Amino acid sequence: MQHNAGATTAEQPLAERILSQTTKGTPRPCMLVLADGAVFYGRACGAQGEATGEICFNTSLEGYLEVLTDPSYAGQIITMTYPQIGNYGVNLEDVQSAKPALRGMVVHDMCRTPHNWRSDMSVPEFLEKHGIVAIEGVDTRALTRHIRDFGAQTAIISTEDLDPASLKAKVDAAPSIVGINLARTVSCDEPHSFAADALPASQAFAVAAPAEPRYKVVAYDCGAKLSILQNLVRAGAELTVVPWNTPAADVLAMSPDGVFLSNGPGDPDAVEETYTQVKQLIGKVPVFGICLGHQMVSLACGGKMEKLKFGHRGGNQPVMNLISGRVEITAQNHGFGLIFPSLGDLIPELSGGVSEHPADGDLRFWVEKHVAPVVRNDAFGRIRLTHVNLNDGTCEGIQLLDQPCFCVQYHPEASPGPTDAHYLFTAFTRLMDGDPDYLNIDISKDRLAGWHFSSEEVAHA
Repeated sequence: MQHNAGATTAEQPLAERILSQTTKGTPRPCMLVLADGAVFYGRACGAQGEATGEICFNTSLEGYLEVLTDPSYAGQIITMTYPQIGNYGVNLEDVQSAKPALRGMVVHDMCRTPHNWRSDMSVPEFLEKHGIVAIEGVDTRALTRHIRDFGAQTAIISTEDLDPASLKAKVDAAPSIVGINLARTVSCDEPHSFAADALPASQAFAVAAPAEPRYKVVAYDCGAKLSILQNLVRAGAELTVVPWNTPAADVLAMSPDGVFLSNGPGDPDAVEETYTQVKQLIGKVPVFGICLGHQMVSLACGGKMEKLKFGHRGGNQPVMNLISGRVEITAQNHGFGLIFPSLGDLIPELSGGVSEHPADGDLRFWVEKHVAPVVRNDAFGRIRLTHVNLNDGTCEGIQLLDQPCFCVQYHPEASPGPTDAHYLFTAFTRLMDGDPDYLNIDISKDRLAGWHFSSEEVAHA
């Protein structure tokens, strides 16, 4: 399968001449080849070279810089479904890590002349600076449909080798991300503190000053986004960030009020050194996990994981909160998910009288029944399903009823994405305060917490 639209500039001298007189400059041919043989032609819009990785798509309408610098994308080639990328440039205070961890980027149209008062450089400049290979001119609608239909798979982008057969051979030889511990490649090397002085000054016009530190929190860095650490600080955490494989005994020796488990990339089953530590932490200290952290809690409870066909990536994923009955629009980035029935058998009296898990595994069954079911877990007692993805019926969150622990599969800090899930940081503080009803929060009010605009700023808006 070959897709040529807007891409075979080497065969179109007139197109080359026209482009060379625009901000695009002289086009550099580039090619994308998937493991199943699909070929997409385009133009280079990043660094020169080749990159292999698992290709997937992100449906966010904005926030491309946060996507580019999210450590959870280690090992992946990201296709942005929104057609134009780069129009507001790159502000270096909005990056989510010191350098991008993704392997490559695919866009329909890349803007080289951004207009934004906060912009430091263009996206192509940023990509070239960090050696990230990228391709534009691709029919990203066709590519997204292809991934949706045939699944995420290994792919290669090249500006050097433009022979489809040769690139296909390289894809076939490239390793899969399954079974590889990618968290170790993006974690910190040593424990370190993260305080209010690390908050970006350029965001102060919109975000209120942080709360006074009240809680000692240890955060496992499995690929943590900076904005998540910033949100913990804003909620009142005195934060110590530790590497992904820090022994539980070392964490408990710090006498924390709570432990946070961060987001991170890749196959959760391969991050055994983390979830074995989590198993020792649950019950001894309040625990809150997100994304890979959710998977670490699930594995610590004896749950099983599945690789999703094309994953959940984007800032517009609908999730039903079974406790509040509200739908949250969430930011997500993961390719694996918890099989909820693997945690244990249902407790009928706590699950609306239902004694058997849905045969098809679709957890939207519970959404329709307006029930948050509870299972009996051999390791930690009762576990409640709290959140369900409304697109495919997969698990998005659980709460341990007999231990101070909860977790969600998505990113609650809105970088990029909406603020619907901000309440989870508040829930964590309430859990550390000992509130047994810590998840019972008015989401609609909490989502606006921490934002401020002065009357003068509004007047000049």
